[in-house]
Amino acid sequence: MQQRQLGSGGPHVSLVGLGCMGMSDFYGHSDEQESLATIGAAMEAGITLLNTGDFYGMGHNELLLREAIRHHRDRVFLSVKFGAQRAPDGSFVGIDNRPASVKNFLSYSLHRLGTDYIDLYQPARVDPSVPIEETVGAIAELIQAGYVRHVGLSEASAATLRRAHAVHPITALEVEYSLVSREAEAELLPVLRELGVGLVAYGVLSRGLLSDRGAGSFGAGDSRAHLPRFSAENLEQNLSLVDVLRGLATERGASVAQLAIAWVLSRGEDIVPLVGARRRERLQEALGAVELQLSPEDLARIESAVPPAAVAGSRYSSDQMALLNG
Repeated sequence: MQQRQLGSGGPHVSLVGLGCMGMSDFYGHSDEQESLATIGAAMEAGITLLNTGDFYGMGHNELLLREAIRHHRDRVFLSVKFGAQRAPDGSFVGIDNRPASVKNFLSYSLHRLGTDYIDLYQPARVDPSVPIEETVGAIAELIQAGYVRHVGLSEASAATLRRAHAVHPITALEVEYSLVSREAEAELLPVLRELGVGLVAYGVLSRGLLSDRGAGSFGAGDSRAHLPRFSAENLEQNLSLVDVLRGLATERGASVAQLAIAWVLSRGEDIVPLVGARRRERLQEALGAVELQLSPEDLARIESAVPPAAVAGSRYSSDQMALLNG
């Protein structure tokens, strides 16, 4: 597995990371033993970046990772998001990035993960009631104390990124970025590169839309049933784009997912995509993208097949969209 550096002065991690969220939440039932086997297979393949959040499954995801990395802590780079608050029924009820809360959240994460430090610690969303300087300042204190190695942000605006970076160097920003979610290119990506901050891209398959598995039939607990891009009025249009992409993938002897991941990898050496595989066969498929080299002609045809303006529906519901780019 090749590696990439997170930002101009950050740590080196695997070319792709493993997003572990779906093993505990949002996509319906998952098999815990298969999840553990998938994390193990990822580490064996050379993946070092494991991405989680303390609110994924209300702590379940961190406990799952604890079991998976029990004897392998020195082989992984743990990225943890915090700050999202959830009710017992799983609903989101707020964001809390106050300095005292940052330290409280971290203490629980360290315990659940069975580690004495976290590599990259970041608020999941910007808290509009707390200055970002205070949140980042609290993480900086945790770095001084040895509990955290690097500061990250997630779904923050370019202006917020600048303010945060002035308090303590930001190693990476996590943001949704894919063929069908390219908003980051307008303002955010140039500022990331100006400041030397890496981009960790989640949603590179747009929650399975960019795949050969089809979409539209969701089981209990699958949040995609409520996302605009998967609604009846939008899905047909979006799947027509995927059909064109499938033709290009077939020409290259690849799957749609592999083509979509390879496209994100092609966007810059400072971008590390997360693959959200929950099963070993999906992980193996995603890893095939690492070997897929796209020519300038390939890239032009891919982007022509999926023009951003042709994508129907936003990536989240309106209330969730309001929490982005804070």
